[in-house]
Amino acid sequence: MVLENLGESLRGTLKKIASAVTVDSKLIKEIVRDIQRALIQADVNVQLVLKLSKNIEKRALQEKPPAGMSAREHVIRIVYDELVSIVGSKRALPIKKQIIMMVGLYGQGKTTTCGKLAQYFKKKGLRPVLIAGDVHRPAAYDQLKQIAEKAEVPFYGEKGAKDAVSVVKHGVEHFKRSADVIIVDTSGRHKLEKDLITEMKKIFSAIKPDEKLLVMDAAVGQQAGPQAKAFHDAVGITGIVLTKLDGTAKGGGALSAAAEVGAPIVFIGTGEHIADFEPFDPSRFISRLLGMGDIQALLEKAEESAKGKDAEKLAQRLMSGKFTLRDMYEQMDMLSGMGPLQKIGELLPGNFSGKMKNVDMEETQRRLQRFRYIMDSMTDEELDNPEIIKSSRIKRIAKGAGVEHKDVKELLKYYRMTKGMMKGFSGNRKFRKNLMKQLKFT
Repeated sequence: MVLENLGESLRGTLKKIASAVTVDSKLIKEIVRDIQRALIQADVNVQLVLKLSKNIEKRALQEKPPAGMSAREHVIRIVYDELVSIVGSKRALPIKKQIIMMVGLYGQGKTTTCGKLAQYFKKKGLRPVLIAGDVHRPAAYDQLKQIAEKAEVPFYGEKGAKDAVSVVKHGVEHFKRSADVIIVDTSGRHKLEKDLITEMKKIFSAIKPDEKLLVMDAAVGQQAGPQAKAFHDAVGITGIVLTKLDGTAKGGGALSAAAEVGAPIVFIGTGEHIADFEPFDPSRFISRLLGMGDIQALLEKAEESAKGKDAEKLAQRLMSGKFTLRDMYEQMDMLSGMGPLQKIGELLPGNFSGKMKNVDMEETQRRLQRFRYIMDSMTDEELDNPEIIKSSRIKRIAKGAGVEHKDVKELLKYYRMTKGMMKGFSGNRKFRKNLMKQLKFT
């Protein structure tokens, strides 16, 4: 869960606003104190917290709600806007031929991020390559080579070499005609040492990279600011990648470090797998943090996993209230390509992931897989008209799928429950309107 504790605290504050009888100065001051406490506990820089809370208080007390918006909705919108402002502006890396230099301390996830970034550009249709510029950590060469093989991208390194600048120059020369995106992994240290900064500067001068990305662990805390500033002073950071946002790390230190040096966060790492990586969008990030969901990200995941299917049509059917076992099978098929249920839950409005917290996710996914096997044993007529599945059909389906009768009955019960939930969504005009707007249907 992305910044779990901070998210829970902020969602509690929003509930307090939403349930308030009146919005007055007493309530405003109370929610400002709540927000200050939540942000400071999450390691957000104190000066940044004070600036943000003053802005919220001033705007909430002085600004009048726009036409059609209640005072409560207006205050929630102000909190949302100000939180978006502290995580910086949105910046997407250009999809073009370029050299990217990765910098950061040891243990921040830099080498793994190189592979994730290569995979990202590969999906965009470019030809990325990796260069092993870390000559100090013994396992760095082998680790990046393995990551390159997993991402199926070319790799260059000189095992046993001691001169990082020479290795990187040779690598860039080797790939300059065959590659579109050259990603250079560089050495880290356990702390900011002078020789590390000197080496960064030399590599920077030798290859003149287009992008210089600082990789930073979300758990880095208050030392994030000095780290970011030192790297920024050395090479001029053009973007920050936050890693390990899948844990319960406070994360505020890294978020505020980005604001301090004025470098935008461009990507976030949300897990150990190479696919657990996404471009950073401040407004969508804060929406998820506040439990408002991220419908656009959910649709992007669905489209990526649909393997040629029309994701928009699937979404329309899901919202229509007409829901068959065939529709449910297609949804499960898409879910299987979208990653763990916990991550999907984070993208849904209403903090679904919080409700799923105590569920055994692995068992749930095994159960969904068993349901698919059962549906594979059904006829077209049964998939399109589940109501006809009675006792004799249940026996035949169970035998064909190699399961117990109770497993087929469990599937039918799950289907009826899911169909009811789909009807609930389709009847929720606000949810439907938001989804259709994201899909550009309205």
